[in-house]
Amino acid sequence: MQRTWKTLASAAAATLAAAVLPAAAMAQAPVKIGVVLPLSGPNAQFGINSRAGIEMAAEAINAAGGIASLGGAKIELVVADVPSPNTAAAATQRLVSQDQVVGVVGAFVSSITLAASEVTERAGIPMITHSFADQITARGYKYIFQVSAKATTYGKAQLDYAIALAKQAGAPFEKVAIFYEDTAYGTAQAKGLREAAKAAGITPVIDEAYPLGITDVAPLINKLRSAKADIVFPVSYFNDALQIIRAMRQQQIDIPTVGGAAGYIIPDFKKGLGEYSEGVFSIAPANYDFIPELNAQYKAKHGTFMTHEVIMYGAALHHMAKAIDAAKSRDPEKIRDAIAALKICDTGFAAGIPGGCTAFDATGLSSTAYPVFVQWRGDDLVTVFPAKAAKGPAIWAGKTLN
Repeated sequence: MQRTWKTLASAAAATLAAAVLPAAAMAQAPVKIGVVLPLSGPNAQFGINSRAGIEMAAEAINAAGGIASLGGAKIELVVADVPSPNTAAAATQRLVSQDQVVGVVGAFVSSITLAASEVTERAGIPMITHSFADQITARGYKYIFQVSAKATTYGKAQLDYAIALAKQAGAPFEKVAIFYEDTAYGTAQAKGLREAAKAAGITPVIDEAYPLGITDVAPLINKLRSAKADIVFPVSYFNDALQIIRAMRQQQIDIPTVGGAAGYIIPDFKKGLGEYSEGVFSIAPANYDFIPELNAQYKAKHGTFMTHEVIMYGAALHHMAKAIDAAKSRDPEKIRDAIAALKICDTGFAAGIPGGCTAFDATGLSSTAYPVFVQWRGDDLVTVFPAKAAKGPAIWAGKTLN
């Protein structure tokens, strides 16, 4: 990304050198971009990770000279902590009305994004999100964009990829268990799982929602044991993911487990479970093994690998900044049109997304992103499927697959 913005910085410098006004008079006001994330509450870790990616992208852009077409104006992030959907509308409205942001990125949690994007849509402010829920870009809105695929796509891939690996290992499964938290994200992704199971001629032996913030997973685990499932697909955020896997392993339920991204693919999953995390699969919208150099920079500062939300929100901020530069304007309408028109490939954070680009279709949904399978190996997440994206072999039912 530094090379990407070096050209922009040179152009900005040339513009300033040619000017006749004093430097102080030429100083450009910063370009304000709103950031809506859960920085407290049960999903705080995801918000903190997302903010780190946004800040990393903004710092690189500013260090390379800022927004060239606006005379080198720097990006200023205006951050709002939004721990729940109940506070999303008011917080987003403040960003729009008081802070006068030209765009918004956020909010990781789909239900928060749904609420926040209602405000940005009414205000005519573009918003780029990594939230999964299908509804986000299914409402006919003009100003919302998803850098990832939608939740039903992830759910379908969870099952389809598992079928492919199980077949390759000579260990096909019949009895499928689906657990999911009952928010927009969980419900939509479970729908994709359900539809894929039906298409494959599989009837789940368990298909059950549970409340976000669940504190006792024993009833779920008891049902899993009684049903004698061959494989389980839990769609969870973080605390519930830890509880489910810990309870399974403590009760020696050692069947293939394929998480629904979110809580299954962050460093805290390994920290919280230790050896219980080994071999757990998950669907993922991005992975750090696609961008080792950028990951090394991040790890040097933060001490952990780049999570998917770091990558996706870094890419979202980068796309927003490139759109502002392309629009040559602070006008949100012009920025929105530039977001829709741009396709940014194989540079910086975008290279960490399967498909290698940030680009959008007419609804605002990513036109290039697709899910991958990752698997925990020690302290690392390895991309193992599909073959075109794999960085290492999958280990399924004790077999290492080529």
